[in-house]
Amino acid sequence: MATIARLQLFQPSTPIMKPHSHKLFSKFPYPNLYETSRLRKFSTLCSVSDQTPPQSVGSTEAKRQLTAAGFQLLSETDDWDLKPGGRYFFTRNMSCLVAFAIGEKYSVGNGFHVIAAHTDSPCLKLKPKSASTKSSYLMVNVQTYGAGLWHTWFDRDLSLAGRVIVRGSDGSFLHKLVKVKRPLLRVPTLAIHLDRTVNNDGFKPNLETHLVPLIATKLEDSSQESKEKGSALSSKAAHHPLLTQILSDELSCHIDDIISIELNVCDTQPSCLGGVNNEFIFSGRLDNLASSYCAVRALMDSSETPGSLSNEHAIRMVALFDNEEVGSNSVQGAGAPTMFQAMRRIVDCLAHEPAGEGAYQRAIRQSFLVSADMAHGVHPNYMDKHEEHHRPELHKGLVIKHNANQRYATSGVTSFLFKEVAKLHNLPTQEFVVRNDMGCGSTIGPIIASGVGIRTVDCGIAQLSMHSIREICGKEDVDIAYNHFKAFYQTFSSIDRKLNVDT
Repeated sequence: MATIARLQLFQPSTPIMKPHSHKLFSKFPYPNLYETSRLRKFSTLCSVSDQTPPQSVGSTEAKRQLTAAGFQLLSETDDWDLKPGGRYFFTRNMSCLVAFAIGEKYSVGNGFHVIAAHTDSPCLKLKPKSASTKSSYLMVNVQTYGAGLWHTWFDRDLSLAGRVIVRGSDGSFLHKLVKVKRPLLRVPTLAIHLDRTVNNDGFKPNLETHLVPLIATKLEDSSQESKEKGSALSSKAAHHPLLTQILSDELSCHIDDIISIELNVCDTQPSCLGGVNNEFIFSGRLDNLASSYCAVRALMDSSETPGSLSNEHAIRMVALFDNEEVGSNSVQGAGAPTMFQAMRRIVDCLAHEPAGEGAYQRAIRQSFLVSADMAHGVHPNYMDKHEEHHRPELHKGLVIKHNANQRYATSGVTSFLFKEVAKLHNLPTQEFVVRNDMGCGSTIGPIIASGVGIRTVDCGIAQLSMHSIREICGKEDVDIAYNHFKAFYQTFSSIDRKLNVDT
């Protein structure tokens, strides 16, 4: 599953930030797809302490945080009983999540204030039949998910994480998340002596034949145990028995009870702070778990006290989607009507008496969506890749993304409103447009905006090394994003009512 995310908790034991800097890091579970260590002590370097169970930022970990914050878990298959002032959430496929807090002054037809993000990142996924043998090596066949910088996956200490379906003792089927902490896999590069031109001609691996991790060597028949394992390996199992044995050990189940697996290859190196001033975050999957975390945390913190929603007329919402990296066209992606189905159910549920014509449509027209996805910070060694006057920098605030050809959903109106939130709270913002001679990426903003006609702004935290196995962003930008999102929830209603466009 492309979105089985792993989090870390950054808890500096001594002050490592500037005096004006960030309270958020005292409670910040920072994303690294596959490692769940708690990093508790920072001085000039991070130290890794004890491990916690596997969690998913788009589902399990977000679910844990929301539940702890007092949000009530709903099921899409049950009737909903919602009330003003209530806080709720549900998941779909354990990789898509929608959470919302209803203002106590809400009336049917009022809008939704939404922050949407995606939880998936480029990775390698095991093929349905992953077991293969080359020379004396046991190999694991993989397929590429998304547009990764695949050369960064070579010569890394890799492991596996994902979901497993296990048969229960009563005959039921259980959904389990698993993460193997120790290095299991490696994709070795070819020695320079056998590829003398690689530094001049470039590293151009064939993604089918060269990007295949090795997991073991063939077992010698030196013992009865080796003979038994060797016999098992010679069978035509979809996955190496050694691999399924590791999964059964991790899940404390019998190997024959493993019915189905959906696994990612993952880096084992934990997230950390870096740079001489500990000003950078070095981590996998900053794109886009950083946005996902800031959105969930902002929703929880903006509605945590009894009076937080007392003057709110709107509904505050977070929507986390899967499969953005491959186009969002899935049951758990932004292309599905998940969020809007939830909105309609909320409107209908809160309409205890006839609400008049077009209550849901009126609510959509009063709604606003912040599409949060990481942004391209200017690279000091490739500055010419950015338009001269739109070069976002680290530590300088959220980047508002513009594109005349609607690759981003930002308009002059939505950009103005989002910047007014920042201006009111003295938060910096930056702006980005791609060069005219380069193609422009996209995100979930245009997909959602065009799906139902909701006002949308696309924004993100500036980062480097996007889609690498190891990415970089500024520590301060995470806190700025969190504060901007929290301010959006708390003040957007008052700003929006001052502007009329179509009346």
